[in-house]
Amino acid sequence: MKIQPEMYPTDLESPAANGFLLPHGLIGFARHTQAALHYQPDHLPFLWLKLHGAEPPVHFVVIEPGGIIPGYEPELFADDAFALDLANPADAMVLNIVTLRHQNPLEATVNLIGPIIVNRRLRVGRQIVISNYSRYSAHHALVESPLAPVARAYSA
Repeated sequence: MKIQPEMYPTDLESPAANGFLLPHGLIGFARHTQAALHYQPDHLPFLWLKLHGAEPPVHFVVIEPGGIIPGYEPELFADDAFALDLANPADAMVLNIVTLRHQNPLEATVNLIGPIIVNRRLRVGRQIVISNYSRYSAHHALVESPLAPVARAYSA
């Protein structure tokens, strides 16, 4: 199933709407099965994903890629779409985990291969590996470095 990673800011307007279940947790955090999205208007498009479970809470910075990552069209395996009961692509909220390198926002990368897909209707999510993973990177630069073209020119 091909889904459109659009951002719907109204999803976060009420406190009850920002929580969802992650029955299998995230990769490396299987015991954290409850999640909540938190945002501050001046930090958008970045959101905080707070995971709760049997261990102390864990926080991640995430984005909804719609409008931020041009051409990003994640495709789900049929088993993943079925497991999330996604009958309609519009029911899917896509969240991608952001990694800050050296606490420098200009070096931030985003994982486009392993997004968290949430069924908006059922409020249940799952981290998956998309079926068209070969088109994307787990370390996609959010900001293109101004030195990247120069570095490529010297390495040729």
